[in-house]
Amino acid sequence: MNPLAQELAELIRQEGPLGVSRYMALCLGHPRHGYYMKQDPFGADGDFTTAPEISQVFGELIGLWAASVWQAMGMPASVRLIELGPGRGTLMQDMLRAAGALPGFRDALSVHLVETSPVLRERQRGTLAASDATPHWHDRIEQALEGPAIVIANEFLDALPLDQFVRTPEGWRERLVGLDGEGRLAFGLSGEPDASLAMTAPAGSLFEHPAAALEAVTIVARHVAAEGGAGLFIDYGPARSGFGDTLQALKRHAFVDVLAEPGDADLTVHVDFARMAQAGLAAGAAAHGAVSQRDFLLALGLQQRFEALCRRATPAQVETLAGGVGRLIETGPTAMGELFKVLAVAERNLPLLPGFDLHRLPEQG
Repeated sequence: MNPLAQELAELIRQEGPLGVSRYMALCLGHPRHGYYMKQDPFGADGDFTTAPEISQVFGELIGLWAASVWQAMGMPASVRLIELGPGRGTLMQDMLRAAGALPGFRDALSVHLVETSPVLRERQRGTLAASDATPHWHDRIEQALEGPAIVIANEFLDALPLDQFVRTPEGWRERLVGLDGEGRLAFGLSGEPDASLAMTAPAGSLFEHPAAALEAVTIVARHVAAEGGAGLFIDYGPARSGFGDTLQALKRHAFVDVLAEPGDADLTVHVDFARMAQAGLAAGAAAHGAVSQRDFLLALGLQQRFEALCRRATPAQVETLAGGVGRLIETGPTAMGELFKVLAVAERNLPLLPGFDLHRLPEQG
C-alpha cells in the first residue's frame, strides 16, 4: 500500500467507510499525497493529455470565442477572463494570443485562474510569463468572480468528486470505500437505503450524484446571469442523463484500478451535461448546448484556422498540425470529437453564442 492508501485505511478503521466523493477528494487533493498537489500530470510524460496540449488551434478558437462573447456583451471596459483548472496554463496562453484579434478586448480583460495545486500554479506562472497579462490566482470559483466575466472550464468538471448509489431490492444504498478481510481498500454498500432517492431502476443499477460539479455550474451561471457574461464547459460525458459507473483512474495514459494507487493515479468521472444544463437554467442563466466538441470547433472555424496555419508551415509542421486537429474532431464513441461535449451558460439577453448554431456549420468533408 502506498502512503495515501495507508492513511485512508487508518481513517476507515477510525471513522468507518468513506463515501466515494470523500475518497475522490482525498485522492486528488490531500495536502501531502494528493494527485494534483504533488505533480504535473499533463503531457506525454504524464498520465493524460488535454486538448490545449494537443493543438494550439484549440486554445486559439476558444480565445476567439471569448472575444466574440465580449463583443456580444456590448464590449464592457472591464471583463474578467477566468479559467477553472488551468493545467499548465497552455489554454490561457493560446487564448490570450488570439484575444488580440479583436481590438479592445485584450485591453479590457484581466486574467484570473482558479487553481489549488502549488505545483501547477508554478507551471502556469512560467507559461504565462511571456504574455503581458498579470494573472491572479484563486482557490475557489467564488473568489474569482466579480463583475462581467467570461469563464472557461476545460476538463474541470470531470475531476470534481461525486457520490454513487446502487439500487438494491431494499432501495438505493450508497457505495462506500471500506476495507476487505485483508485490510485492503474495497467497495461496499451502506447498511441502510437512502430514503431521499426515489428514482426507479432495475436492481444493480448505479446512480451518480455530481453535487460538486452541479454547484460549480450553478455558481458560474448565477453570477453571469446577474453580472453579465458566459461560462463555457468542455468535458467528456453524455448529452443525456443515465445510469452507470463512470469513475475511472488513469496512469501513464492507461486505465488502472480506481482503488489500487490512491494519489498516484488520476481519478475522473463522466460529466452529465443534461443535469449541468438544468443547473444553469435553475440558476437563472440561459443554456447553450450541449453539442459535440467536433461540431463546436468546426462551427468556430477550425478548418479555416488549420488551413491558415498550414500556409506558413513546413511539411513536418503541417503533418503535426493535421494530427492534432484530427484528434480534436475525431469521431467514435471514445474519440475526443464525439465523446467530449460543450455547454455554455450565459446571461439571458445574449444572442445564440458562437459554436452553438449548428445550422451554420462549414463543410465537414
